[in-house]
Amino acid sequence: MEKVVKESKDIVFYIILYPLNFHKDAYWKSKSILCNRSLKMLEEAFAKKEIPKPGCDTKEIDNNIQVAQSLGITGTPALVLPDGRVHTGMMPAKQLIDFINGIPKPESKVK
Repeated sequence: MEKVVKESKDIVFYIILYPLNFHKDAYWKSKSILCNRSLKMLEEAFAKKEIPKPGCDTKEIDNNIQVAQSLGITGTPALVLPDGRVHTGMMPAKQLIDFINGIPKPESKVK
């Protein structure tokens, strides 16, 4: 996402935390990041650094989980575009920019 934003100033990402059950401590860490509204804490969590326990009581993470499940999203990262297109999984920056801009992937040639 950082590469995409650097290359395309007209693209913005809204990060919605969706902790998956099999990631140890992801639920409380998501709550803590949300309570603090901290991109730095998100980056520290991804870097496997210690972050503080949640300092608030919020239902927003539970709501995120419910919405993601209702949309059939079972993994992260997941990208949901305003026009309803969804992509799950990692994607190189150039391919992600093309996807966002609606440029189809080139057909692979079979030899």
